[in-house]
Amino acid sequence: MTKKIKPVTPGLRFRVPPSFEDITSSTPEKSLLKALKRSGGRNSKGKMTVRNIGGGHKKKIRLIDFKRMKDGIEAKVKSIEYDPTRSANIALIYYADGEKSYIIAPSGLKVGNTVISGKDSPIEVGNTLTLDLIPLGTIIHNLELTPGRGASLARSAGSYAQLVAKEGKYATVKLPSGETRLVLLTCKASIGSVSNSNHMNVRLGKAGRNRWKGRRPRVRGVAMNPVDHPMGGGEGKASGGHPRSRNGLYSKGLKTRKKNKYSDRLIVKKRK
Repeated sequence: MTKKIKPVTPGLRFRVPPSFEDITSSTPEKSLLKALKRSGGRNSKGKMTVRNIGGGHKKKIRLIDFKRMKDGIEAKVKSIEYDPTRSANIALIYYADGEKSYIIAPSGLKVGNTVISGKDSPIEVGNTLTLDLIPLGTIIHNLELTPGRGASLARSAGSYAQLVAKEGKYATVKLPSGETRLVLLTCKASIGSVSNSNHMNVRLGKAGRNRWKGRRPRVRGVAMNPVDHPMGGGEGKASGGHPRSRNGLYSKGLKTRKKNKYSDRLIVKKRK
């Protein structure tokens, strides 16, 4: 959920911040933190290789458990927290054997709820099972592509996939992008959709808030000189040509997927 702020300053006039009403703790678990090294877009020789990156507030990475390997052990949700390095909220869980862990918080998960993974887990929000044990039509997130490697699909705020069919050793899953593809039935997925679905409605309100995130200004190619960009130059506003990147690749509709990629055989229907 988002909220509107009274515009007492120009920066607040168009700002639509997140409400944080689901967040229950503002102090992260120290044992699950790791330092985030920032490059400022520079490589090992100090040369800028990625533009528009630099500055920003200091952050620490929260170590998220994407594998959920502790099968059959119940875990209690201790808090729902904000993660500065991702769009979704995260949940701190305490296992019955004393271990602590962070997971991506699904929508509807509350403090005090219990989550569990493994073959005997009920089909409830936050629980993790292999695809062969999940009923057809179920909304899922944190989907693995390779058994045991950990979740790699449907992890951002508000996203989810849907289990459509099962045949042989594969399940057919509809992904957030609109793509329908085959995933091995031995891969794990969590029940429910990812929390913080209103993330898409947030508006920063001013350029400074982008700088706090570590994003530097981005100059349009059309506003540059011919020496700097293929779309630069021209008299007045008469410039441009075909939309393309700095190195000349067309940016509107050019297919960049590798031909004969190994996973082509697993894609039933391509994304829109």
